[in-house]
Amino acid sequence: MEELYRLNKYLSDAGVCSRRAADAAIEAGDVMVNGQPAVMGMKVSAADEVLFKGKPVSNVGKKQILIAYNKPAGIVCTAEKREKNNIVDHLNYPERIYPIGRLDKDSTGLLLLTNQGDLVNKIMRAVNAHEKEYVVTVDKEITADFIKKMSAGVYLEELDTTTRKCQVKKLGPNKFNIILTQGLNRQIRRMCQELGYRVRTLKRVRIMNIELGDLKEDTYRDVTLHELKLLNKMLEGSKN
Repeated sequence: MEELYRLNKYLSDAGVCSRRAADAAIEAGDVMVNGQPAVMGMKVSAADEVLFKGKPVSNVGKKQILIAYNKPAGIVCTAEKREKNNIVDHLNYPERIYPIGRLDKDSTGLLLLTNQGDLVNKIMRAVNAHEKEYVVTVDKEITADFIKKMSAGVYLEELDTTTRKCQVKKLGPNKFNIILTQGLNRQIRRMCQELGYRVRTLKRVRIMNIELGDLKEDTYRDVTLHELKLLNKMLEGSKN
């Protein structure tokens, strides 16, 4: 008997788009299954003919891709073609991949890209509380009070939420290291601003067990088999 997959998961696993984007495409009528418009929640097998915007989709025997990229400032973490500095066109990778989460345009450092939808969901969902580490410089001297308040959680009025407790360590007069387990929009910049500081530079240096290391800016590498094995072990039990 053919194994059945929810259509949004099938599209995500095939590297076409995220599950959320797949649901939107299904609702918009951009997905066809065996010549008929797809419907939300339907299941498909490898034997079904699935078209996404007129192009055939298959996740049978698909190579699993996970790369680490050192993003420079100015590149936007989106696959949206209308954004001239979008990361997908900039990298021009030979197979369809998309970023796991995002770094804002002005930020630099480690970004993971993949064709595995489930991996995206497991790493990014805040409930899973996976670590992401950053090195940040600000516009004035860092005080003990700043470190204490950043670590305890900062109320962000714009988002009407208080950030989770986190690890913060002073590295220099105006430089600090921070480890987050959530990814609110422009979180570190908002936290600093709330405490009267302005971010000068922000670089992500680690996502879970995968480190930026000495990877040169605007270059990428394959995540190693050892890293992938440890990553999958850390993701066991994570919700997607």
